[in-house]
Amino acid sequence: MEPTNLPAKRLNETSGEDKPQIFRTLRNIDLNLLTIFEAVYVHKGIVNAAKILNLTPSAISQSIQKLRAIFPDPLFIRKGQGVTPTAYATHLHEYISQGLESILGALDLTGSYDKQRTITIGTSPSVGVLVMPAIYQAVKQHAPQLLIRNVPINDPETQLAQFQTDLIIDSNSFTARALGHNVLYSDALALVCRHNHPALGAPLTPENLRQYEHATFMSEGQGPDPLRQRIDELFPDRLISFSSYNMFTLAALIGSSDLLCIMPVRLFTLLQKCWPLESIPVSQLSTESVEISLHYNKLSLRDPVLENVINVIRQAF
Repeated sequence: MEPTNLPAKRLNETSGEDKPQIFRTLRNIDLNLLTIFEAVYVHKGIVNAAKILNLTPSAISQSIQKLRAIFPDPLFIRKGQGVTPTAYATHLHEYISQGLESILGALDLTGSYDKQRTITIGTSPSVGVLVMPAIYQAVKQHAPQLLIRNVPINDPETQLAQFQTDLIIDSNSFTARALGHNVLYSDALALVCRHNHPALGAPLTPENLRQYEHATFMSEGQGPDPLRQRIDELFPDRLISFSSYNMFTLAALIGSSDLLCIMPVRLFTLLQKCWPLESIPVSQLSTESVEISLHYNKLSLRDPVLENVINVIRQAF
């Protein structure tokens, strides 16, 4: 960091400039001086600090003089061949050392795997409920210091391109060349209804099924879904009378009405534990499936921590 070349001032001096106090104060401090302060404090001497920082003892002494002009205390007192910190210097050390460690931890210049960090993973509610338990367990096993934050998807390509989200797990595919992806798993589809639905007691012909209205999941902020287009071709006359972004709302409605809904088998198996749902065996869906993929910005692979998380998630499925 380059020196500010501004005259040293006491921290309690005020300025007429209309700026927040914290910026006025920091502007008057060459933050390199705090590094020198820590080196002198930890190594208990100007000569030792000079060796560690590859500076001359004279340069260290001058920096200490600048610090004495800023803080209302001599900071270090000569004692034998070294120096001893004052009570005020010990007080400063507690805060400065924590601040420097926090800055280094945030920058993570070494790609350390033992640093606490939050990894954001974007999913829709229906995908998140299926993948996040396995992801959480896998990440905690391999990198217990990491924190996981599940965020909604609104504009996935922008979220990844602008690093607003570290990873996205979704059934959609993206065309941006800067984005990479790995398929986590493929899931079959099921036509779902409530227990004792009238359709279950009649021949499962397209004509009989056509008389029932459908419900469907609605993904906010995403483009055309090729799978939904194929389903519309398989069931050209189905009437969608209800759509929702909330899978629980959808399952509750299906369980208490004559609506039908096409959903992934894994999701149906999960929702079946909470609502009275059944699967209608229809041949039209036998060849269809949905792929759930992990998407990321390819530049993220330069981050060793994030690259490790990507590999851990891939192996979990």
